[in-house]
Amino acid sequence: MWRQKVSLILIGTGLLAMPVPLPARAPYPADPLQSPMWQAHAKTIFGDDPVRFDPRVKMLYPEVAENQRSFPVALDARGVGQVKRMVIFADLNPIPIAIDYRPEAAEPYVATRIKLDQRTPVRGAVQLADGQWLVAGGWVDAAGGGCSAPPVSRVKGDWATHLGEMRGEAWPMSEDGSSRLRVTFRHPMDTGFVANIPTYNIEELAVKSAAGTVLGEMEIWASVSEDPAITLMPHAKAGDVLTVDARDTNGRAYLARIAVARQSAMPSATPQ
Repeated sequence: MWRQKVSLILIGTGLLAMPVPLPARAPYPADPLQSPMWQAHAKTIFGDDPVRFDPRVKMLYPEVAENQRSFPVALDARGVGQVKRMVIFADLNPIPIAIDYRPEAAEPYVATRIKLDQRTPVRGAVQLADGQWLVAGGWVDAAGGGCSAPPVSRVKGDWATHLGEMRGEAWPMSEDGSSRLRVTFRHPMDTGFVANIPTYNIEELAVKSAAGTVLGEMEIWASVSEDPAITLMPHAKAGDVLTVDARDTNGRAYLARIAVARQSAMPSATPQ
C-alpha cells in the first residue's frame, strides 16, 4: 500500500502541491503454514506493526479436533518479555478471532475452547510492549460445521433455564503471587450462522482485584465454544478475592466473586 506525502515547491510567487510517494511498508513475513488468509488477517490484526514468527510463543492444542464445537486451545507467552495483548484466531473460520486478551496484571497466558468450521490454521499472536507481534500456530484437522451447527442447549431447549450460571475456581501457583483462575459460563454463544438464530455471545470479560484494579480484560467472539470456559493467570495470592465481570451482546451482565484458595482445593464462584 502506498501513502503520499505532499511536498511544497515554490514556483514564482505561488506554491504547487506535488505528491511524492513514500516507500511501501515492509510486507508481512511469509507464512510457514501457507494459509490463503494470512495476509488478510495480518492486515486486520497487526496493521503496520512489525510481525515475526517466534517459537517461544507456545500455542497448545490437539492436532486433530475430536469435537469441532469445542476445541481446546491455550496461548502461553511466558518468558518472551512484557506482553500487552494476546489474540487467538483460526484463519478459515467464518468468525476468525476468538479472544483478544490484555493481561494488565497477569501472566501472559489464556486458555479456552473454540469452534472450528473446517480444517484450518489455529494461531496465537502476542504483542510486546515495544509494539511488535510474535506469532505461532499450526494446522488442525477438523470435520467442520462447528460454527454452523446449533448449540446443544438450543437443541435440548434448556438454554434459557441455565443462561447466566457461572462457576469458577482460583488457586495459588507460586509464592510470588501468581494464581490460576478458571471460569465457566452457561451461554449458547450463537454465531448467527444457524437459521432463525441471531448472533448472541458473551463479548466482554474483566478480572479485577478486591480493590477494583483490572488484572486482565478481554473481548470475546462467537467463535468461542458454547458454555465457554476461560483460564487465566492473574497476579493474586492465597486468600485474595477476585471479581469476574462479563457482559453479552444483549446487554446481560454476569458478576461473580472467587476467592483464591489457601491450599490446593478449588473453591466455587459465588454468583452476584
